[in-house]
Amino acid sequence: MSKPQQKQDSTSRLYLAIWPDRDTQNRLQSMGHTWTWPPGAVVTRPEALHLTLHFLGDVADQRIPELIQGLQVPVRPFDLLLSRHQLSDSGIAVLKPNSIPAELKVLHAWLDETLHGLGMPTKHRTYRPHVTFARNAAGAIPPTTQQIQPVLWHVNGYALVKSDHGYSILHNYH
Repeated sequence: MSKPQQKQDSTSRLYLAIWPDRDTQNRLQSMGHTWTWPPGAVVTRPEALHLTLHFLGDVADQRIPELIQGLQVPVRPFDLLLSRHQLSDSGIAVLKPNSIPAELKVLHAWLDETLHGLGMPTKHRTYRPHVTFARNAAGAIPPTTQQIQPVLWHVNGYALVKSDHGYSILHNYH
């Protein structure tokens, strides 16, 4: 007689992100259109443009209600000015802030502490906030100085996001 198979716990790929409002999303999309993309570049869809705070990885679905409840940290609204284009050696095209606002550093740190308190591991590396425009973009041509219109993003919250074959905001925090 064979053993019954154990049911695998289902998981979801989660992260915490600053998610743009429609106007900011449109400005980010316009900025992405100023690049010249090579064949094979995987350009981020407009509705998926965001700034990651913490990648949580694959998390058991049964933990999601606990995370939704436990990830509430105070957010002081701030403005984020994005105008630095960069293409990494690995072919990832991003838009970075001119400088990192103190409020963003505090939010990132508070969420890091909160995640540790919830037993969630975080990466111990320097936080480099950015919006990813494209992957596999080696050879892309960034915009000229004349084409750059900085994106001013007023941030007043963050989201717990599920990533599968699209993006689902599980909870917004303000």
